[in-house]
Amino acid sequence: MKLEITTAKNSFKYSWLLSRIWPYIKPYWFRILVGFAIAIPLGLLDGVTAFALKPYMDYVIGGKEFAFNIANHGFTITSIQMSFILPIGVVLFAAAQGVLRYLNDYISAWTSNHITNNVKFDLFYRLVHMHPQFFDENSSGIIISRYMGDPGTASAGIVENIKTITTAACGALGLIAVMLYSSWKLAFIGILVLCVAFVPVSLIRKRIKETSNKNMVIGGKITTNINETYSGNKVMAAYGLQDRQYEYFKKQTWDSYNIGMSLLKRAGWMSPLMYLIASFGIAFVLGFGTYLINSGQMTAGSFASFVTSLLLLYKPVKTLGNTMTGIQNIFVAMGRVFELFDLEPEITDCENPVELSGLNNKIEFKNVNFEYIPEHPVLKNLSLTVTKNETLAVVGNSGGGKSTLVNLIPRFYDIKSGSITIDGIDLRDISLKSLRNNISMVFQDNFLYTGTIKENIMMGNPDATDEELTEAIKAAHLEEMIQELPEGLETEIGERGLTLSGGQRQRVAIARAMLRNAPVVILDEATSALDNESEAIVQKAMDNLMKNRTVFIIAHRLSTIKNADRIAVINEGELVELGTHEELMQIENGQYKNLYEMQFKKQEAAV
Repeated sequence: MKLEITTAKNSFKYSWLLSRIWPYIKPYWFRILVGFAIAIPLGLLDGVTAFALKPYMDYVIGGKEFAFNIANHGFTITSIQMSFILPIGVVLFAAAQGVLRYLNDYISAWTSNHITNNVKFDLFYRLVHMHPQFFDENSSGIIISRYMGDPGTASAGIVENIKTITTAACGALGLIAVMLYSSWKLAFIGILVLCVAFVPVSLIRKRIKETSNKNMVIGGKITTNINETYSGNKVMAAYGLQDRQYEYFKKQTWDSYNIGMSLLKRAGWMSPLMYLIASFGIAFVLGFGTYLINSGQMTAGSFASFVTSLLLLYKPVKTLGNTMTGIQNIFVAMGRVFELFDLEPEITDCENPVELSGLNNKIEFKNVNFEYIPEHPVLKNLSLTVTKNETLAVVGNSGGGKSTLVNLIPRFYDIKSGSITIDGIDLRDISLKSLRNNISMVFQDNFLYTGTIKENIMMGNPDATDEELTEAIKAAHLEEMIQELPEGLETEIGERGLTLSGGQRQRVAIARAMLRNAPVVILDEATSALDNESEAIVQKAMDNLMKNRTVFIIAHRLSTIKNADRIAVINEGELVELGTHEELMQIENGQYKNLYEMQFKKQEAAV
């Protein structure tokens, strides 16, 4: 699946989305409930200031005494006392609200981050188990955006925004209660205005989905551009591609800007419209409230309390509006996240896989057909048998299918038709883990991970002993290089091992393969990018790796080819010739002979 082609089709199926995210929320439900329990009084306390205005206006400004009864005992508070009590009460309520807000924010951040991490863990687990073709079809930027960006937006935002909605809703309810206490007639108008103000929010959600998807794709392209600028910095410098990369980045950034502005043009009118609706409400309230005061149906204190509540109500209403818009973005991201969870690797174990414990007889290709793109065959009806401990050199023109042939053995890809068997067992019936544990691979451009030399070698067999590690280092001719390094095996090699030369990286990779001690070895043009001196050392290391093993070697050097037990000539996806060097040279106008005359003979003369 190409991740750029995303629909997030379930973005507005809220119950379905919440049912999918619930397993991640469930372990933290108690903390979330505590957060919500704090959010309720936190919101309700917003109405305290507005509520305090009524007694302040009626008793302090009006100079009246406040009389009340408790347990049949009468009490009186003078206006002077009231002028001290009310401000102190407001301050105490504000302090309590501050403590509650801190607790709420901390609990919310804690739960959100734990939920986000768990979603990322599960997504990354699925990512590392995807088949190689998935990575062929999707750029690094899109993968980073989808697997790292969307989970943060979806899972972290859902708790925070629901908490915000709870706080804002409770704040609105508290202020509405004050309004109802002050005047139910004016409250009816205020609530009507509130309902009308929410209408615009429902009109924008589809536009948000479309914009979010487009921004995700562009964000992925920007990340890819940055990755390529970093990884290809030498090519960029050598060929003067700085302006090209800069123009790409500039265009992608402006594309993102234009999409964002397109949404803003459509969504930006919501806030002014809500202001306009609110102003109509306030204007009507002022006029009707004046009438109620003049007619004696309402006190000035009640009116001041009501107006303050109405003005304060706009903040939670605006917060609710913005949060509802934001939560649409979250649901779109969540829809994309669960699209990833629903992706299944195309290459998986069968129901009851066989555990492979070595190679006893042969590896056989029978009428194998393979294609990366439908209707564009790469291998055509190929049949080939390689016996135990045989070395097969695979040669042919560029793009003929050599690398594809060897990549099918560890099941990096599955064939379209035919079969590949090990000791008569179809690869698709063998567990992937045991199959790949029996194969060591050395590539043309071996990838080394950030870490030490030792860590990279031990990846071949994490359970290897120190003696086995030493033997692998010796066999890979790494001893002298390691002795020259100040920290030896513990030397950090940097990202992708770029602090080492090409020959050194190849020997570390060979030591890694040696430590695996697998019966099958695949060498994919492992010396093609090296100079003659480096190649000579690497070739010695490869010779040690190939001893007493079944070897597939994609070769371009004559010495390697001539030493192979047999040579397979692959051209345009077909096995056209098979035999020893001497046998193939006897074929008149044979493809191997032509290849030898054109390429290999020059090498022999140079040597």
